[in-house]
Amino acid sequence: MREPAAPSSVVAMRNPGPERLASGMPRALVILIAGACLVVIIAGLKLGAWLIAPVFLAMVIVITLRPVPQWLRRHGVPAGIATALLILLVYALVAALVVILVVSIAQLASLLPAYAERADDLLDGLKSLLAHWNISPEQLRPATDQLDFDRLLGYVGNLLGSVTSIGTSILFVLALLLFFCIEASGAGARQLALQSDRPAIGSAISGFVRGTRRYMFVTTVFGLIVAVLDTIALEIMGIPLPLLWGVLAFITNYIPNVGFILGLAPPAILGLLEGGWQTLLAVIVVYSALNFVIQSVIQPRFVGQAVGISTIATFLSLVLWGWVLGPLGAILAIPLTLLAKALLVDVDPRARWVDDLLASRATGRAEAPPRPSAEPEKS
Repeated sequence: MREPAAPSSVVAMRNPGPERLASGMPRALVILIAGACLVVIIAGLKLGAWLIAPVFLAMVIVITLRPVPQWLRRHGVPAGIATALLILLVYALVAALVVILVVSIAQLASLLPAYAERADDLLDGLKSLLAHWNISPEQLRPATDQLDFDRLLGYVGNLLGSVTSIGTSILFVLALLLFFCIEASGAGARQLALQSDRPAIGSAISGFVRGTRRYMFVTTVFGLIVAVLDTIALEIMGIPLPLLWGVLAFITNYIPNVGFILGLAPPAILGLLEGGWQTLLAVIVVYSALNFVIQSVIQPRFVGQAVGISTIATFLSLVLWGWVLGPLGAILAIPLTLLAKALLVDVDPRARWVDDLLASRATGRAEAPPRPSAEPEKS
């Protein structure tokens, strides 16, 4: 006698098939399509890095300084004058930074040839020390070929020779800053209109602006502290061009996690050429005491509280944006991550779980999972 056939619902439970979303597409297919789109977007960003990075830099600068004209307008200054003062402030800051860098790099280029003989003596001493440990010159040749002081002079010369290209890029950024400063006067009305028409998008953009402003404020304050302390310490130790290395420490402070190392290397090498191994060790110890404690211990706590992104997410964003957009991408890694988070996560309540993964600490939400419904989800 043949057994009765199992109900169709039981068969469906035994063979559920691929999981499907509300759109009817299998989840695996959606993930593959999203991954392919992500690759295309990243390739496009990398191809247009020459344009995207300066535009975003100008936008971040204006977002950071936007409270200045707002404060002026609240104190009775006309909107046009407040905008003009913002433009003058931005241009003055950029001009001061450019002048300091150009003059300091020119001084460095004129200073380096005097250390050529000293560099050769140090290299010969290192070879003798290693030879005492039975390491032959042939084994050292691949490494010593990389320590060519003339090559370093060539790099500095090429840097000075590219002043025209750098000047063109600076003029491009200055033009962008001018337009962004002018358009910033109507940003409030646009934000209110966006908040009214698309509340989710408006809230996400507002969160990006607030997070970027807090991050830039915290990073700038700590960068100024580090730059002043480094400049004073290097001046006391007799390292040439302490102002240049202080500015470098200020700029590299915007690079998360590894900015300390990038700011340490040049003054440490110059300390080695100036005073030998003792000065090199002194620079490393002082930078470690100042920069490492401030940049790697204290500052990340304030940055995490300001933007709500964990340390590992910060480091991964540095690697990603540095690879996609180059040096400016490394400097703007956190604001870029905040923008991507606002456009891809904050606008969609269903993607808030990504926010929990990126957060520097638990958000405390303990929402119960939604109950399954027989009715299809309404759009």
